[in-house]
Amino acid sequence: MSSDWRKWILIGLGTAVVIAAIYFPTLRKRVKTTAKIVQPTEEQARRELAQSIQQSSSDPVVKAKMFWASSEDESALAPVNVELALSNDPVLRSKQVLNTLLAGPVDSDLRTLPPDAALIAFYLLPDGTAVADFSETLATSTPSGILSEQLAVDSIARTLEANIPQVKRLKILIHGQEVDTLAGHVDLTQIFVVNTKAAPLGAISAGLPVRVAVPTANPANARPAKQPQR
Repeated sequence: MSSDWRKWILIGLGTAVVIAAIYFPTLRKRVKTTAKIVQPTEEQARRELAQSIQQSSSDPVVKAKMFWASSEDESALAPVNVELALSNDPVLRSKQVLNTLLAGPVDSDLRTLPPDAALIAFYLLPDGTAVADFSETLATSTPSGILSEQLAVDSIARTLEANIPQVKRLKILIHGQEVDTLAGHVDLTQIFVVNTKAAPLGAISAGLPVRVAVPTANPANARPAKQPQR
């Protein structure tokens, strides 16, 4: 009787081992799949962060205009209306729209800025010159090339133009420093025209570089930009 009992115990253990060997790979695959579903991507996390900031705002929800790459022409930008709760304060409003621009469109192929780039700081000088300080990844992750770099700068300038009328010009810093180019081509030692109505003589389009005095790394001590002489 005891030998039969041991026999059935051994049979049961052997069956359990076989079942475990068959089921374990499937279970591990399911766990990995679930983990991928639960763990948000960096872009999803950025979107959720932007949404949480917007939802906590007491400002009214308005239709903001973002400029991402066009789905019909990869060399052009296209406006996209996005409902956002925007502050009336031009500096905070600028941060809100730029963070939304960084979060990117629904179609990630149409984004103009790297998904891992971040806005570190934003200042608005009395003369209407905005200083946008981005993380180093804006320069290191933007594809090198005149088209990709120009689209990146233009998307920032045109988004500011469409949503913050107080911004007249734009200076882009990388990690608090002025750099020669964005990724080897577009000159970042210049200041870009944002509001064409307030542009100096000769500026004809948003995003056009204009030679004016460059703000220092500390915008609080920066002097107003000088207009070029005729």
